[in-house]
Amino acid sequence: MTLQTKEILKKALLLPPVERAELIDQVFRSFDCDSKNDFDTLWAEEAEARIDAFEKGKLKAIPAKEVFRKIDQIK
Repeated sequence: MTLQTKEILKKALLLPPVERAELIDQVFRSFDCDSKNDFDTLWAEEAEARIDAFEKGKLKAIPAKEVFRKIDQIK
Protein backbone atom coordinates (compact mmCIF):
# COMPACT_ATOMS: atom_id res chain seq x y z
CA MET A 1 0.00 0.00 0.00
CA THR A 2 1.43 3.37 -0.96
CA LEU A 3 1.87 6.22 1.49
CA GLN A 4 -0.92 8.13 -0.29
CA THR A 5 -3.27 5.14 0.00
CA LYS A 6 -2.46 4.75 3.70
CA GLU A 7 -3.26 8.43 4.25
CA ILE A 8 -6.59 8.09 2.44
CA LEU A 9 -7.44 5.04 4.54
CA LYS A 10 -6.51 6.88 7.73
CA LYS A 11 -8.86 9.73 6.83
CA ALA A 12 -11.62 7.36 5.71
CA LEU A 13 -11.56 5.57 9.07
CA LEU A 14 -12.33 8.88 10.78
CA LEU A 15 -15.62 9.22 8.89
CA PRO A 16 -18.93 8.38 10.57
CA PRO A 17 -20.09 4.79 9.88
CA VAL A 18 -22.72 5.75 7.30
CA GLU A 19 -20.24 7.83 5.30
CA ARG A 20 -17.68 5.01 5.43
CA ALA A 21 -20.31 2.60 4.09
CA GLU A 22 -21.18 5.03 1.28
CA LEU A 23 -17.48 5.40 0.45
CA ILE A 24 -17.03 1.62 0.35
CA ASP A 25 -20.03 1.32 -1.95
CA GLN A 26 -18.71 3.98 -4.32
CA VAL A 27 -15.23 2.44 -4.46
CA PHE A 28 -16.70 -1.01 -5.03
CA ARG A 29 -18.93 0.28 -7.81
CA SER A 30 -15.91 1.83 -9.52
CA PHE A 31 -14.78 -1.65 -10.57
CA ASP A 32 -16.18 -2.52 -13.95
CA CYS A 33 -16.71 -6.26 -13.67
CA ASP A 34 -19.41 -8.88 -13.81
CA SER A 35 -18.83 -9.86 -10.19
CA LYS A 36 -20.53 -6.59 -9.24
CA ASN A 37 -23.81 -7.97 -10.56
CA ASP A 38 -23.23 -11.26 -8.74
CA PHE A 39 -22.58 -9.34 -5.53
CA ASP A 40 -25.78 -7.32 -5.94
CA THR A 41 -27.78 -10.50 -6.58
CA LEU A 42 -26.30 -12.25 -3.56
CA TRP A 43 -26.91 -9.25 -1.34
CA ALA A 44 -30.53 -9.00 -2.52
CA GLU A 45 -31.03 -12.68 -1.70
CA GLU A 46 -29.48 -12.17 1.74
CA ALA A 47 -31.72 -9.17 2.39
CA GLU A 48 -34.81 -11.15 1.43
CA ALA A 49 -33.76 -14.03 3.69
CA ARG A 50 -33.31 -11.62 6.60
CA ILE A 51 -36.70 -10.02 5.98
CA ASP A 52 -38.33 -13.46 5.91
CA ALA A 53 -36.56 -14.45 9.15
CA PHE A 54 -37.68 -11.20 10.81
CA GLU A 55 -41.28 -11.67 9.70
CA LYS A 56 -41.26 -15.24 11.07
CA GLY A 57 -39.90 -14.01 14.41
CA LYS A 58 -36.54 -15.74 13.94
CA LEU A 59 -34.58 -12.50 13.79
CA LYS A 60 -34.72 -9.62 16.25
CA ALA A 61 -34.58 -6.02 15.06
CA ILE A 62 -32.03 -3.66 16.62
CA PRO A 63 -32.58 0.12 16.42
CA ALA A 64 -30.12 1.82 14.05
CA LYS A 65 -29.02 4.26 16.77
CA GLU A 66 -27.89 1.34 18.91
CA VAL A 67 -26.02 -0.27 16.03
CA PHE A 68 -24.17 2.94 15.15
CA ARG A 69 -23.39 3.59 18.83
CA LYS A 70 -21.76 0.16 19.07
CA ILE A 71 -19.80 0.79 15.86
CA ASP A 72 -18.54 4.11 17.22
CA GLN A 73 -17.40 2.36 20.41
CA ILE A 74 -15.24 0.00 18.37
CA LYS A 75 -13.25 2.86 16.81
